[in-house]
Amino acid sequence: VPRLSETGGGSVQAGGSLKLTCTYSENAKVWYMGWFRQAPGKEREGVAGIDRESRTRVSDSVKGRFTISQDRAKNTLYLEMSSLKPEDTAIYYCAGDLASYRSLDSHDWDYWGQGTHVTVTS
Repeated sequence: VPRLSETGGGSVQAGGSLKLTCTYSENAKVWYMGWFRQAPGKEREGVAGIDRESRTRVSDSVKGRFTISQDRAKNTLYLEMSSLKPEDTAIYYCAGDLASYRSLDSHDWDYWGQGTHVTVTS
């Protein structure tokens, strides 16, 4: 099955920045890619998505602070996070789907990474 792996998580002070990376191996050319997060005790939340042509979508909660990008040739997805807030603390997951587009409100994407922890301190 396709493999996705996230790196770049860690601890950062409020107002700081962090960049997450996701590397994937299979069906990259037909995937819609995205980032989700899940805070302790809360439901998983879609935060950003990107298609093969690098058209992007971001959730209202992170708009203006987070940027999703990709390097298809390197099978790599990025999430640049700035102006981080304590409420951004969560496990961040890289996800992919074989469709050309998937809603960030959907939780049944085809493939998921293992997650990387992000902690924002005040």
